[in-house]
Amino acid sequence: MRRTVYNELRLAGLFCNAIIEVEDVHFRIHRAILYDCSPYFQALFERWPTKNNVFRIPIVSADMMRLIIDFAYTGSVALIEDNVQELMIKADMLNIMGIIQACSDFISEKLCPHNCTGIWQFTNIFRMPELRCKAFCYIIKHFEEVAHCKEFLQLSAEELTKIIGKDELNVRIESSVFDAILRWIAHVPKEREQHIAVLLSQVRLGLIDMDYIVSNVITNRLVKNDPQCKTIVKDSKCIVWHATHTPLMCGLSNTLARPRVPNSILLITGGWKNNTKRCDIEVYNPLADLWIDVSDKMEHPRAYHGTAFLDGRVYCIGGFDRLNFFNSVDRLDLATHTWQEMASMHYSRSYVSVTVLNGFIYAFGGSDGQERHNTAERYCPETNQWTLIAPMHEQRSDASCTVLHDKIYICGGFSGTVYLNTAEYYDPETNLWTMISPMRSRRRGLRVAAYNNQIYAVGGFDGNNHLSVVETYTPQSNTWHLLSPMLTRRRNFCLEVIEDQFYVFGGFNSLDRTIGSREVYCPSTDSWDEVCTSNMPRRAAGSCVVSAIPNMAELTLPQQSLLRSNLGHDTNFSD
Repeated sequence: MRRTVYNELRLAGLFCNAIIEVEDVHFRIHRAILYDCSPYFQALFERWPTKNNVFRIPIVSADMMRLIIDFAYTGSVALIEDNVQELMIKADMLNIMGIIQACSDFISEKLCPHNCTGIWQFTNIFRMPELRCKAFCYIIKHFEEVAHCKEFLQLSAEELTKIIGKDELNVRIESSVFDAILRWIAHVPKEREQHIAVLLSQVRLGLIDMDYIVSNVITNRLVKNDPQCKTIVKDSKCIVWHATHTPLMCGLSNTLARPRVPNSILLITGGWKNNTKRCDIEVYNPLADLWIDVSDKMEHPRAYHGTAFLDGRVYCIGGFDRLNFFNSVDRLDLATHTWQEMASMHYSRSYVSVTVLNGFIYAFGGSDGQERHNTAERYCPETNQWTLIAPMHEQRSDASCTVLHDKIYICGGFSGTVYLNTAEYYDPETNLWTMISPMRSRRRGLRVAAYNNQIYAVGGFDGNNHLSVVETYTPQSNTWHLLSPMLTRRRNFCLEVIEDQFYVFGGFNSLDRTIGSREVYCPSTDSWDEVCTSNMPRRAAGSCVVSAIPNMAELTLPQQSLLRSNLGHDTNFSD
């Protein structure tokens, strides 16, 4: 209120008791307002002698001073991309922390592959730890895109070494790091060729295919002419050879072979192994093609439940243990490794469908052991409460749901009498369900996923046969189309999407046996391939994708291997 009144007085030219002069422009102000804005103005008004209360400031332009005065009076500043960097510099000179923070927040929101390296370098000059950390994290997470931008070529050798040396560097294939080094060197070859050995030592050559090493690394002119590079390549070839005969962990103590820490991993909870209920949690690291047992066991074993990841926590929702049908919810905090029982749902839901949208968890359908539900409810983590929302058109247990364009699609399932091929979507804005075209196949125990503006429906059971059928739904045309089938028929399995790949694991096969095989689908080629086998084949488990948690390294490499390797690498992105 005080600021509003003073600003109105300033604009009216009333009761002003000082003038700020910049470039022959006079700004009539109230000393108390600017005095409260920064230590610079406090010193200006207390120590600098003036005539007629006129204070001349030579270090900023009139346009910048206008913005600064507006901020002092209103607490906000009109930022655009053309003025934010200069304003931040001037605010730093005048020690106006509020403007510095506002500029930092504005720049953080504008981070992209084309400007993130320049912003990171900018924070070398003007110390802004929070912005520096965000810019560096962005570079690490989007490295493959950043490496093709012009600003990337302006990095120093020390800066590039720091970036590619991080375990958290997010790359789909390690060879892209070597390609980026060559592109950086080629920009100023005479000055940069001397750095090849230092840079090559940070590439995880032990994780690269031998054919690429032979065809692209060994034959490279810079590598051939540098003795240190020759030694690095020789060691890498040995690591690659041993990796095909011994477990991957044999190279964890060697930087050349240590897997990168992925940005996202697959996490599975509970389920059955044959006829035994499980409380185990298992993680799949797609970069290292490695399954790892997590020490944080489930407090209540359950199967046919939902698993969701939200704000660094994993929620296990509903399900049953052959005796009880649960409405309970358990939450694992991945940072503190602690379980907590959360508010229960309104209905017991085994064979439940669960997803996350806009900070809420949704649970649909399922069975309480006596009837199948068409009810739906939403969980708010801030209030720890479940709220009933509009019911579905169909009773659905053993269905599957996913999110596309801020709407939730649910497909298939079992009504109690009919194996469903119907599908519908929920709009949280209107709290309404809308039916869409039915799938080509009736199925329960299927899994659906959203990718590239489409819904993919995979596998399941049609009442007679286990399915490998895959079909995709396009909302614009409201049509389904068949794609290449899975390699294995299965139901009640787990399916998650990471980095343009569909990962499928577990479930029942046509003999009602637990499946140990895993497979991965590439949408760009419409093809399936088998990947490594899980430590614990299971069915009716829950799964989710875990992304961007601070302690990701704990979940992606076996703890005993981390201790043996004595890595000690720094995961602090603030430098």
